[in-house]
Amino acid sequence: MNSPMIQLLVLAGIAVFLILRLKNVLGTREGFEKPPVTDQSPSRRTGPALEVIQGGPDLDITDHVAEDSDAGKALAAMKRIEPSFGVSDFLSGAKGAYEMIVMGYERGDLAEIQPFLSEDIYESFVDGVAAREDQGLTIEANFIGVRETTLVDASLDPDTKEAEMTIRFGAELTSAVRDKGGDIIEGSLTEIKRQKDTWVFARIMGSDDPNWLLVSTDG
Repeated sequence: MNSPMIQLLVLAGIAVFLILRLKNVLGTREGFEKPPVTDQSPSRRTGPALEVIQGGPDLDITDHVAEDSDAGKALAAMKRIEPSFGVSDFLSGAKGAYEMIVMGYERGDLAEIQPFLSEDIYESFVDGVAAREDQGLTIEANFIGVRETTLVDASLDPDTKEAEMTIRFGAELTSAVRDKGGDIIEGSLTEIKRQKDTWVFARIMGSDDPNWLLVSTDG
């Protein structure tokens, strides 16, 4: 057998070997096959892992309240009305709003915080600031930080879609009241005051207005 024939047989053997290897790795197809459909709709999702994802608890809710509590059910209903709503995001915003509102009232600067106050709360703040001014009193305050922001309760009116979130805040600040002559008659500029408040914010879920309004400052 001449050399060219031997080379041809060797190449043929290598080709057969490679074809068999490719079949083992890639598998075979019969006829014309369309690209696989990747339908991600809930009705087509199967398998234990995906069922856990679809049917598992909403950690954005359960990190703050029990899922089967009235508050947990109210939060779930809020999310159905407004899918972009997030409990953790709300609490982060409420923390910033708390500092802004507290300092706005302490300094008597209500114009900046008015968009975040219900009419009743705004009027009560106006009365409080006016009473201080009538007595010639001023407040010098420094906000140190919020130490606690806890969701106490949540509710939703199914008819009006008005949601209420009850939040407990714990904060540290310094606050001193000065009289007409500038003397400190209450508080201190150096002694840290620990303050706790329970506030209620309200909003119509699904509305175009993204602002939650402070409707109660009890506690």
